[in-house]
Amino acid sequence: MKLVVTLALLHLCLSATAAVSGGGSNETVITAAPGDVAILPCFTVGNVTPSLTTWMKNGEVIIRGGGSPPDSAPVGQRLAVLHDGSLNIKEVTPGDEGSYLCNSTLPGNRTFQTGVLLQVTSGPENVSMSIGPATTLSNGTLTTYRGSTVSFNCSGSSYPAQQLTWAFRGDLFNNDSLVSANGSLLEFKIEDIQPSAQGLYSCRARNIVSHQAVNKSTQLLVYYVPNRHPDCMWTLMQDPSHIQFNCSWLGAYPTPLLRWHANQAGQGDHIYVSRLTDNLSLTLNRSQLFKGQMLKCTAQHRTIPPGKEKSCWMTLESPYPQGDPLVTALEGTSITLTCTETTSKPPANTTWRKGLKQDEIIPGSKYILSRQGADFKLTITNVSKDDEGVYFCRSENPLSITELEVFLTVKTDSSVNTGVVIGIFIAVLIAGAAVVVAKTVYSSRHQICLGGGFGQVGDDRGDVLNLVESDDEQVFQDSVPRLPPITNGHHTTLVQIHRIPSSDHEETETADTSPEQQEDTIQAEEPEDLVSF
Repeated sequence: MKLVVTLALLHLCLSATAAVSGGGSNETVITAAPGDVAILPCFTVGNVTPSLTTWMKNGEVIIRGGGSPPDSAPVGQRLAVLHDGSLNIKEVTPGDEGSYLCNSTLPGNRTFQTGVLLQVTSGPENVSMSIGPATTLSNGTLTTYRGSTVSFNCSGSSYPAQQLTWAFRGDLFNNDSLVSANGSLLEFKIEDIQPSAQGLYSCRARNIVSHQAVNKSTQLLVYYVPNRHPDCMWTLMQDPSHIQFNCSWLGAYPTPLLRWHANQAGQGDHIYVSRLTDNLSLTLNRSQLFKGQMLKCTAQHRTIPPGKEKSCWMTLESPYPQGDPLVTALEGTSITLTCTETTSKPPANTTWRKGLKQDEIIPGSKYILSRQGADFKLTITNVSKDDEGVYFCRSENPLSITELEVFLTVKTDSSVNTGVVIGIFIAVLIAGAAVVVAKTVYSSRHQICLGGGFGQVGDDRGDVLNLVESDDEQVFQDSVPRLPPITNGHHTTLVQIHRIPSSDHEETETADTSPEQQEDTIQAEEPEDLVSF
């Protein structure tokens, strides 16, 4: 369908004197697109119809006409002069562009001239834009990744010329002219693109003659997956049997899916809560917790394949305070009770308590509470008998309560002195006994009593062994024959065995025996009782 260009007619008021003298001419600018119908105005003052109108282009006459009705153009000719002297151009082409001059002869031999500039424009056409590297979603939105280098291209065609411009509208700022230039292609790049650069990008092409413009826009999202894992932490609540677990994964775009889950005893993995957010909280009580329980927060993102999710976790442990269960203090001095708590997860609230009723100890001049790392200390000043008794180091976390029982014994100075005296007495007694035993053994070092060593079974007598060095003494030298010396040159030790009566009965029998019989008995038995070592 051909378009008719609406002409802005210039109303010229000419005086007769100016018209007769030839006057001056004014140029009117008319724009038309190829294929349109262009009407170039000439004399438009009143209802006067020029008797003759001549149109010239570039100094050459292109058509003449005048009178009413207007001259019709020959078949195939696109130009025609209307009754008011205007020039009608059908199906404008770029070759029709140029400066036109209209000469009109009015009644009374008056003349009139006017100039018209015809500009033939087209476009912008075939405007296109490309952004990459990027992924196109189903709704046409483009996505790229944080830190990448993204190229932006805008192109189009216009006649006679065009201006290309990139514009941006984001959440944080807008810029209607990121970059602009004349030509058929406009390109720029964003290196290390950040989430702040996501928004609506527009490619605008504007014909610099007709001022017509064409826009093309698309949404660009900058995806970001943090390299770090989510942050897991716990927050102790006012009720010590409750705890809040927090999981955060800030900076991810689009919003990740966070999930809190845990291994339930005998039930496997249990999901507590799951939500599209970058910060997820979970509150549990003591009945839902147990020793060794592992709570895990998993972060899912549309850019992360299944099984590659990032996560953080915490393993829960009950408190277990440790320390010396028995402590002794001297009356009037100071004593420090210490317990150590290193196993509790989350950290336990550890306090000192006194007595079976576990009265809470209030710090002051009497009781001083302090902490050094994992050591919790209770210092009791000016200890008295009233301080004697049981103390409890009580550790509580959301899982359980565990106590260390410490018994304090207070001793007076008299009991200490009595113990010292008893200790000294026992030490002296042991030392004296050792001296007596040593002296006795030393004095009897040449005699060894063997109870019933050589007697017959049932014999009540004992044997005494005398150890005599053969070189020092000669016992019974005449009656006991000497043993031959050992070939290695060492002296031979003689062992004499004497029969010792063990009862009055034996003494009587010995007394009743004649001397001759006793001598015969001794002489008969002595050779058998000699032993050589």
